[in-house]
Amino acid sequence: MNIQWYPGHMTKTRRQIQADLKQVDLVAEIIDARIPISSRNPDIDELVGEKPRLIVLNRADQADPAMNKAWSDWFRQKGWSVLETNARDGKGVGQFSAAIKTALKEKLEQWKAKGLVGRPVRAMVVGVPNVGKSTFINQVAKKKSAKAGNKPGVTRGKQWVSVDAGLELLDTPGILWPKFEDETTGIHLAFTGAVKDEIMDLETLACHLIEILAKRYPQALLERFKVEVDPEQPGWELLEQCGRKRGFLISGGEVDTERMARILLDEYRSGKLGRITFESPQDAESVEAGHGGD
Repeated sequence: MNIQWYPGHMTKTRRQIQADLKQVDLVAEIIDARIPISSRNPDIDELVGEKPRLIVLNRADQADPAMNKAWSDWFRQKGWSVLETNARDGKGVGQFSAAIKTALKEKLEQWKAKGLVGRPVRAMVVGVPNVGKSTFINQVAKKKSAKAGNKPGVTRGKQWVSVDAGLELLDTPGILWPKFEDETTGIHLAFTGAVKDEIMDLETLACHLIEILAKRYPQALLERFKVEVDPEQPGWELLEQCGRKRGFLISGGEVDTERMARILLDEYRSGKLGRITFESPQDAESVEAGHGGD
């Protein structure tokens, strides 16, 4: 299940982001709260450098509340601001403007001291596909993607979105992709539906999902499928166990694991298994240590 996919036009996107950074005061990075490692492009840290950052934990309503807090603390320790949102229904999006102004408190005070009153804050929005970036921008701009006029040095076709008198957003041109350096990234993106099911083996995917649930959320399996699980059991056995309990049997009394796999993924994605986060800050520490800090 190795997904190798890091398109060539990433280089172009990187160059464009580097050029655009000069025109913004802050970078708002949208990530999926359920998979905060897999839904980021690791190049962003290097690209953005010391520029103030706001991490938007989107889909926070579908993620584990305790893990949302752990991740918020972890990102804040890096010196970044954090906002929890759910762009789909707009929850938390209303605090975006205030969160940016808090993140830039010192800078705004400097502007005031210099008499630069009324200069709008400019923020660049970045995020990999399927983290809900477009929905987020539409919610923030209240559905009106208004161009904020041509700025000098801004290439044609770039979209500045005016949020209010004090804030303008720049939607990132091109697309950033997550780096599938290890299999886990692809699998976690596939759990959330960010990677098309057609290119995955659903039974293998469901085995990975149920193994994580058995270790981190055994209660969810007990409540939903009425099975007591052993966290050390292989995914295949767990899938069979749940399928048997649901009565998904085929000829010869065998369990229809394919059907069970589909049901498990559907029930997870529709929220029937509860609020689940697949990655912890500890996982991020081990990823960083494994990369030798690259």
